[in-house]
Amino acid sequence: MTDETQPLIAHLRELKRRVTLSVVAWMLGLILCYLFVEDIYAFLLRPLAESFPAGEARRLIYTSPPETFFTYMKLAAYGALFIGFPVVASQFYLFIAPGLYKNEQRVVGPYLIISPILFFAGAALLYYYILPLAMDFFISFEAAPQELGMPLQLETKVSEYLTLVIQLIFAFGLSFQLPVALTLMARVGLLQTETLVKGRKYAVVIIITAAALITPPDIISQIGLFFPLYLLYECSIITCRIMEKKASDAEHSMD
Repeated sequence: MTDETQPLIAHLRELKRRVTLSVVAWMLGLILCYLFVEDIYAFLLRPLAESFPAGEARRLIYTSPPETFFTYMKLAAYGALFIGFPVVASQFYLFIAPGLYKNEQRVVGPYLIISPILFFAGAALLYYYILPLAMDFFISFEAAPQELGMPLQLETKVSEYLTLVIQLIFAFGLSFQLPVALTLMARVGLLQTETLVKGRKYAVVIIITAAALITPPDIISQIGLFFPLYLLYECSIITCRIMEKKASDAEHSMD
């Protein structure tokens, strides 16, 4: 074995170890989430259940024998990703940290804390605000027998409802990573504050389009995602401006 291949082998072994630890963390999370899957199911079902008129007996349905089982497995798998993200992110950081300079480590490190916080904030916004409003909107299309000649009621499939909620949680959580991406690009010199300022009108169009694509087809959900994302965009401009000023002050102090 040559001297050149030894570092490569060492890096591959380290990568294998980090990936293995991440997979083990996800599998442990999967087992834990499946043990409490009915509690997770009840938690995610609450926005829909509370949107129905009080006292009415309503139900979710499944149309094939294994549907609920596979839905529970999907819940557990996504739940494991949700709670295992800090472990995966830390393993990724520990893998790349030896190759970074001290100042680069100081740049990347804080984002490992900020990123999960923003993800949870986006998921919480969806669950506690957007989802109840969206469910109220969709249920408003129900009709009594005297209105249409026969009752029109929502009887959604359990897999369809939970898949929608899971997708929206991850969509909102990932959308809230916008300031992380923008400020990180600014810190490494790929983006300037002036570019963000001049690109406001394009950002509005992109955010509106993204909100329309990843939310249910109702104006409440779309507005509910647009305004927080645009606010985060403006916060990113302020943060980038502060970082540029600090970098400029540091250069002047060195001179």
